[in-house]
Amino acid sequence: MIEMDDRVRVAAPAVASPEVPTPTRVFQLVDGLEIVGSAVSAAALTWLIFSAVAWNGAFGAVLIWYCAFLLIYRSVARSIHGSLVATDRLMTVVLATGASLAFIPLVMIVVFVVTKGLKYLNFAFFTETLESVGPQDKGGGAFHSIVGTLEQVGLAAAVAIPLAIMTAIYLNEIKGRMTRGVRFVIDSMSGLPSIVAGLFVYSFWVVGLGKGFSGWAGSMALIVLFIPTVTRASEEMLRIVPDSLREASLALGAPQWKTVLRVVLPNAKSGLISAALLGMARAIGETAPMVLAVLGSSALNWNPFESNQDDLPLFILKLIRSPNDAQIARAWTGALVLIFLVLFLFTLARILGRDRRKATR
Repeated sequence: MIEMDDRVRVAAPAVASPEVPTPTRVFQLVDGLEIVGSAVSAAALTWLIFSAVAWNGAFGAVLIWYCAFLLIYRSVARSIHGSLVATDRLMTVVLATGASLAFIPLVMIVVFVVTKGLKYLNFAFFTETLESVGPQDKGGGAFHSIVGTLEQVGLAAAVAIPLAIMTAIYLNEIKGRMTRGVRFVIDSMSGLPSIVAGLFVYSFWVVGLGKGFSGWAGSMALIVLFIPTVTRASEEMLRIVPDSLREASLALGAPQWKTVLRVVLPNAKSGLISAALLGMARAIGETAPMVLAVLGSSALNWNPFESNQDDLPLFILKLIRSPNDAQIARAWTGALVLIFLVLFLFTLARILGRDRRKATR
């Protein structure tokens, strides 16, 4: 009996230990020293090259230094960590460089506008208009433009967001006979220049029907630009919803409309809200359609369906072309307020677009 147990024990196959994946993203102090040493070595090599060739030029020096840095850093990381980690570290440096090059101009623009626009940024700027303010007078604000912007974008969002979401549902959930044609129209409208939308509203509404300039005319131009942006973003959000949820709902006997209403839309709610806010952020800074549809005004107009109305892009355009320094300063302050509005919408979209279930876990 003991011999049989020994044979069974010997014949039993050994369980292989699981393989431990090679860490490629662990960054320590030594890795930072490798980057610093590679950068210093690349700088010394660049200095030697420029000294030997007697060549002056800041852009060429930076380009040669960067290429030398990548080569040296790749060689150092490969000799210490291996080829896999070296490739990962090299691509991380390249992607970080690209992100920095894209981020630096944005920071420069924001800093420039902030320094220019702080001069007239006070409480009066949000409560007063330019109706009785001369070019050399102090005070005055953009209250009439802020009201016009909020009303025009609000009307456009109230009309365009439901239409865009229903179009996205038709394209992704219903998939009827007109899906190909509707998607072709949406894709074509996505590349439509904003001034074309303004010309359409000007020809059809302002001149053709004789309705005149108004905030509603500007809202109609924004609707034309609003719908394709929100539709495409909403369609992508609906595609993220797993098909297993739809199949489970249909298997339980729910009709398709109830599946879309009770299963698909609640799971895509945060993404749809983000798509709507991003569409508003894009539309809030449009200027060309407003010149043709709204025309602008220095007085406050609470009714967007009658007479001229102003908004922040028109406020900036009108004052920045003035030869007066005070008016130009007001224009920069309007640009700063517009940036704050767009930043607020993007931040709100990020907050509402987070996966709350993942955050809870």
